[in-house]
Amino acid sequence: MRKLTLALAFGVLSAPAMADGITIEVAGVANGTISIDLLEDVAPQHVEQITALASEGFYDGVYFHRVIDGFMAQTGDGEFAKAEGGNLRRAGMGGSEMPDLNAEFSDIPYERGIVGMARSQNPNSANSQFFIMFDEAPFLNGQYTVVGRVTSGMEIVDKIKKGRGQNGAVTGEPDQMVKVTVTE
Repeated sequence: MRKLTLALAFGVLSAPAMADGITIEVAGVANGTISIDLLEDVAPQHVEQITALASEGFYDGVYFHRVIDGFMAQTGDGEFAKAEGGNLRRAGMGGSEMPDLNAEFSDIPYERGIVGMARSQNPNSANSQFFIMFDEAPFLNGQYTVVGRVTSGMEIVDKIKKGRGQNGAVTGEPDQMVKVTVTE
């Protein structure tokens, strides 16, 4: 298991070969730290990409742009959902300069605290965006790649500013990942 401390960074793959997880420092309505164990044995390509992006600072300053109460909080769009230089009207449409990844589906169920990779309708389109589950969602099982699980800080996840409407778009000033750090 890799532990992911979200202090996400932008750049080329240069993360340590074996990270345990990430730690995410969150600011906004929610303030605190979320620790995530990364499951490199379940989704090695996805974990490697998240770790590389975090190591380069790609995720630093990225908003939680889509947050649906009772479902999940989505982040990781370093192209459009960034505090500096972003375009929140396009949040959720961006990614990184790294290639999209082929799905690495598993039998791990989507339940509270599970971290999954966001994607388009194409199962092989995950890139940089991910989401943290507030509750179980069995309809996601086997449809989205599981990359980790929250090991501490779920009380912070629960406080992340919620979005509105069916798509959960966050208006005004969304909460952000101030710093995402890779842990060993």
